[in-house]
Amino acid sequence: MPRVVLLNPEIPPNTGNIARLCVATDCELHLIKPLGFSLSDKYLKRAGLDYWDHLKLFVHSSFKDFLSVKDGELYFFSSKGIKIYTEIEYNEKDYLIFGAETAGFPPFVFKDFSDRIYTIPMFGKVRCLNLSNSVSIVLYEALRRLRGF
Repeated sequence: MPRVVLLNPEIPPNTGNIARLCVATDCELHLIKPLGFSLSDKYLKRAGLDYWDHLKLFVHSSFKDFLSVKDGELYFFSSKGIKIYTEIEYNEKDYLIFGAETAGFPPFVFKDFSDRIYTIPMFGKVRCLNLSNSVSIVLYEALRRLRGF
């Protein structure tokens, strides 16, 4: 099952919604510090409802720490990507990585992983989509491809 990774998430309700999505799809959620909130935040817990006990949650102290345990392909999603998320040949062990809500990815991602950055097309006058919406779009496309629904 593809894994969802949030690099430096900032907004508790977004992470809570993504946690609930991960439980609904039986996917792991990886959070990479620093986080913009505490894992005991009431808004985080409220958005995830009573599903926290069912979440496969991994918290990494840094991106370097995350890389030391990863065992699949990395795909990054950004409004600054050039390739479209539907071009990926998804695999069960992929990591779908999303940046912080206000800052996106740190510069090293664009430097070190430029060939692995994808986008979701937008046609209106917005800078980006909401993080939890973006994760939903990409994760369900990966699952559709892998599960054939």
